[in-house]
Amino acid sequence: MDEIKPLDYKQAGVDIEAGESAVKAIKAKVRTTFNRNVLSELGSFGGLFRLDKTTWQNPILVSSTDGVGTKLMVAIAAGVYDTVGQDLVNHCTNDILVQGAIPQFFLDYIGVGKLDPKIIEKIIDGFVKGCRENSCALIGGEMAEMPGMYAEGDFDLAGTIVGIVEESQILPRNIATGDILIGLPSSGLHTNGYSLARKVLFERMKLREGSYIDELGESVQDALLKVHVSYLWVLQPWLTHTGLHGLAHITGGGIAGNLARILPDGFQARVVLPEDTIPAIYHIIQHGGNISLEAMRQTFNLGIGMICVVAAKDADEFMKKTNGRFIGEIFASEASSARVVFV
Repeated sequence: MDEIKPLDYKQAGVDIEAGESAVKAIKAKVRTTFNRNVLSELGSFGGLFRLDKTTWQNPILVSSTDGVGTKLMVAIAAGVYDTVGQDLVNHCTNDILVQGAIPQFFLDYIGVGKLDPKIIEKIIDGFVKGCRENSCALIGGEMAEMPGMYAEGDFDLAGTIVGIVEESQILPRNIATGDILIGLPSSGLHTNGYSLARKVLFERMKLREGSYIDELGESVQDALLKVHVSYLWVLQPWLTHTGLHGLAHITGGGIAGNLARILPDGFQARVVLPEDTIPAIYHIIQHGGNISLEAMRQTFNLGIGMICVVAAKDADEFMKKTNGRFIGEIFASEASSARVVFV
């Protein structure tokens, strides 16, 4: 009988020492996101966070979990690891912002094929920057090395955010006929539509990450890796304003799919989005892939990252202070009518 050679976890593809090295490298950085409400250290089994009862009267917790999607594949191919964490924090921040919530803390998950402490540190740099910019504590997370699940060099990210909103200020509220739709600009694709964008740009158009596009004045990777915008600080002064009636974060499903989620029965949003207001990257994708306008609208944000439903009397002031622009209006409608139409 042949002798069975000894086997350990590292030979199976999991390097515990590399994981410990990665945690050691990021501890000080993560701690810079802490505030007086964080009661635990990184590495605890759970993150402890104190609810500040002096700030909130009737606090409602709002939570959301998301990922970055196949934007990660562009980042991996380009060797750019320090922005996708920001993307995820900002995306999650916007998701709870539409209900009026202010972020409190964030937890991350990183799954990898083979753990490289230097790459992990760059990814965490993005999480830390995103949390600091959104005044959100990064109180915990998980790094999982899973050979066989992920190929070497591949990784996946997920994040969970928890915020607070006063019960009386939960959005949407009081949406009414005559309200104005105001669009806040996106930085680009944000974190949605990348499977279609990659198929068009890399497979059909035969471009590479470093290919320079004259119409954009930048490379493909620079255009695709622009950080997902957080709208927290531009919108925070309006969260308690009676003129703000609703917010829609434009992610997967596009403008129609996401705006419809906040409209009460009996209302219709009529969206005005002229072709010449749509940024060039979307025209390049549409023409390169021979994609219908309907499919573009279902897949991409088309340059609008957040739609704000604002009372008509407050619309001019809102647009001036947020750099938003008019993109439509709310009308009464029959129950059988589409919630969102483009005009």
